[in-house]
Amino acid sequence: MKRLLLASALTLVISQSLFANEEVVPEQSRFESLSKLTKVIGTVEKYYVDDIKLQEIVDKALKGLMQELDAHSSYLDKKASKEMSIQTQGEFGGLGITVGMRDGALTVISPIDDTPAFKAGIKPLDIILKIDNTSSINMTLDEAVTLMRGNPQTDITLTVVRKGELKPLEIKMKRDIIKIQSVFAKTIENTDLLYFRVSSFDAKVTEDLEKIITTNKTAKGFILDLRNNPGGLLSQAIGVVNLFVDKGIIVSQKGRNADDEEKFEASASKTKTRLPLVVLVNEGSASASEIVSGSLQDHKRAVIVGEKTFGKGSVQAVLPIENDRSENIKLTIAKYYLPSGRTIQATGVTPDVIVNSGKVTQDDEDKFKIKEADLKKHLEGELEKVGNKKKDEKAIADENKKVITGEDVLGDNQLNTSIAILKSLIIMNK
Repeated sequence: MKRLLLASALTLVISQSLFANEEVVPEQSRFESLSKLTKVIGTVEKYYVDDIKLQEIVDKALKGLMQELDAHSSYLDKKASKEMSIQTQGEFGGLGITVGMRDGALTVISPIDDTPAFKAGIKPLDIILKIDNTSSINMTLDEAVTLMRGNPQTDITLTVVRKGELKPLEIKMKRDIIKIQSVFAKTIENTDLLYFRVSSFDAKVTEDLEKIITTNKTAKGFILDLRNNPGGLLSQAIGVVNLFVDKGIIVSQKGRNADDEEKFEASASKTKTRLPLVVLVNEGSASASEIVSGSLQDHKRAVIVGEKTFGKGSVQAVLPIENDRSENIKLTIAKYYLPSGRTIQATGVTPDVIVNSGKVTQDDEDKFKIKEADLKKHLEGELEKVGNKKKDEKAIADENKKVITGEDVLGDNQLNTSIAILKSLIIMNK
């Protein structure tokens, strides 16, 4: 009984400190609500079939509360808080996969380029049924992330449900240290167009993109590829938009109270180019990617091409519940809104031009041209052998990494459409 009274007293103290600045609720109503919670905790402690300690009951109550709020809020106990610290401050073994909750199911937002998940064939919108032998049903996001992390080179199997597949797929892979190249650029063969790929919004994305834009003086237009980009830092999303937009609101953040709205505006001094721009998105584009594509779309600064984005537009903050931050809650405190006032959350960004992924449809004449191009390259290689001018294999590989060939374009229907649209924009702007 003493423990029960202690729990009640602690609950009242915590509630009074947390809600000191909130609207005053009638004391009787507040007391009745807290009394109900205390009675349930006491009843579980006394009558539940297994001997369960008070601390464990409270932890379970907190987890249930946060899980019921929304898919992105959660209670981080000591173990989960430590895992979060490792994830944000150091290297760890993982799969390179970003997940979210969609309609109550653990869903892949996107695999990150060149990671175990990407190489194993994990796709956006795959629903994860099992992590090894553990069912994902009623699992929180943090629990799922913890299970998927582990020591490098250890085995893991994900059982996924995929649209178009008749039965669940078992996908095996090995964890690895996740190292991501967030930004790279390529020229597109036989054009004056420059292609940027941003795989995630880490701390240097804006800086890296700015360098690429300012050092490529001959480019006449840009393609920004945000496909399978799960997001990242809000500051970097704002910075990237500002490279292309010189005035107006980029994004706003609205919380519980109207007075809490925060607006982020473009600055002309940070804008680096006004050249035509096309942005590529798909179902794996989320959060910061949606802010960038949606804001550029609202400003009519870019044509958005691809598939509808994931729809993750809420803001989470990690708030301590212990002075030493050993236990925390991750709480949704606001939502993002685009310049037009529309929200991203659960709706995503719909492209201006919807294009399915896959290869470009070709007729027989096109196939002949590809073979002819391949033949030409082969003959040039043979001539270099005769003249003892054969390039070093590493140099050839490095060169190929910097150029998107015609054959590459034919393998990517969305990119092919983007190039056609960008060329049209350049002609119209002359």
